[in-house]
Amino acid sequence: MVTTSMKVDFHQNFNHFYHAFEILSSQEIPQDYMSFQSSVKDGAIHRLSPRQDLEVVVSDYSFYKEHRMDMLTAKPMVEISFCLQGTREVQISGCTYEITAGTCSLQFIEQIEASFLFNKNEAYQMVGIGIPVSTFNHYMDKIDGIGESSLNFHKVLKGTSYRLFQEKIDAIDILILKQMLHAIAAKKMTNLELEYTVLQLLIRTFQTFLSHPINQTEYSNSDREKIRHAQTIIIENMMNPPTLMELSRLIGLNDFKLKKGFKEMFGKTVFGYLREKRLEKASYLLQNGSMNVTEVANAVGYSNPSHFAEAFKGKYGINPSEVLKKFSQPFTERNHL
Repeated sequence: MVTTSMKVDFHQNFNHFYHAFEILSSQEIPQDYMSFQSSVKDGAIHRLSPRQDLEVVVSDYSFYKEHRMDMLTAKPMVEISFCLQGTREVQISGCTYEITAGTCSLQFIEQIEASFLFNKNEAYQMVGIGIPVSTFNHYMDKIDGIGESSLNFHKVLKGTSYRLFQEKIDAIDILILKQMLHAIAAKKMTNLELEYTVLQLLIRTFQTFLSHPINQTEYSNSDREKIRHAQTIIIENMMNPPTLMELSRLIGLNDFKLKKGFKEMFGKTVFGYLREKRLEKASYLLQNGSMNVTEVANAVGYSNPSHFAEAFKGKYGINPSEVLKKFSQPFTERNHL
């Protein structure tokens, strides 16, 4: 159960951000839309809270000159940020981190002082999702696929006040974000739908960054980077993926090390991972409703729609045609199907 005090403490971090940003928030979430224009910046920030332990911030703004913004976090929290446009630096405890377009960042934050550095005439578009520590710890107890069942906020931090994980935004997450932003802009997303979407993004991010830690002594930083490159190649070429030997040559790592390292890092074989990502993308394409089943099958690399339907039902327990039908209904009608 989420307490009222947690709600107040947790949301203080965002209130401090808006204060440092020199904009006024009415703090009447879950729907708080703030547009602004001055000699320094213009744009808008949309603040939403589908439930009391979730805060979603959609930012779209730019600065007319280089700008530094300093702030202090009030309470520990966990935040994921999807940077869709723009590059900025963040300075925390003497360390500088770069947040670039196309990256997903998972941040574990104690009470820290942070400085944000924004570039002149650069457009920034970001989606941030914040949760309190208790919610993160709760999900670590519930989510399957996390490498260490007893993982919690303080174990991730390992005695530090800040830790950042960063990766290229997954193709499936890009699709989820686009659908979410379109629905928010069109005012067609209910709190329940927003909560469901945000929880998907949170769980997927936790599984990406926190599951199956790779053996640090056996694999160098270069090896781990090559294996992550293999992951990117697989996702970007799921319609026509390379063979294992071709993938090995593309990343410059022998096939034995690739197979073993990939399984340790992502918890699946290379082609088990490919199959998983194909079916995940298929699920979101079907939910989007802009393609029929055959088109979706082709879009994720299945030339035989029957094989695709069999694989899809094996993973989700439902035929792809049923998903397509279900998500062509208004949300209120879907719950009765």
